[in-house]
Amino acid sequence: MKKASLITNVVLAIAVIVLFVLHFTSKSNSLKNNSEPGSAPAAGSVVYIQMDSLVNQYDMFNDLKSELESKAQVMQDDLNKKGMAFERDVKDFREKVQKGLITRAQAEAQDAQLQNRERELQNYSQQRQMEMNEEQAVLIRKVMDALDKYLVKFNADKKYSMIINTSGTLNTVLQADSTLNITNMVVAGLNDEYVATKGKK
Repeated sequence: MKKASLITNVVLAIAVIVLFVLHFTSKSNSLKNNSEPGSAPAAGSVVYIQMDSLVNQYDMFNDLKSELESKAQVMQDDLNKKGMAFERDVKDFREKVQKGLITRAQAEAQDAQLQNRERELQNYSQQRQMEMNEEQAVLIRKVMDALDKYLVKFNADKKYSMIINTSGTLNTVLQADSTLNITNMVVAGLNDEYVATKGKK
């Protein structure tokens, strides 16, 4: 039996979900965010948003993240339950073989059944992980789509020359004037829009 590989697959599935959540919740800010929601740089300015800060403060992301975490917990509990039941059956089978309580033909048949069940569990675990990966991708697309649409409306009024994302590994902005940080202003607008949209549902 390959119990170890089954358990490893389950652990990896949960680890991917945890890493996804930590990606957005544990980043440290490289630039100070001193802007208040009401303060605004002049039109034509090049301004920036700290995406990790924005995402952590965006109600839509936090709601979707909570839903995803709940689903991940249900999935983990389900996989644990199925894995423990399988391990109990394997242990019971081995005890019967050691005590000589079943014939060789019965042992071979049960061993084949357990191997098939192990493969089914592995496939099930992989399928559930693919579903979670897809839901993660949808979550990110929903957040980015809402942000893109909001920034189009936002910048039609503010008329900034450029809005830069200063978060992430590809960040090339080493230093910036904190008065050009519009993160709080955008978060406030996004949250107001999200609350209004949420109330209509």
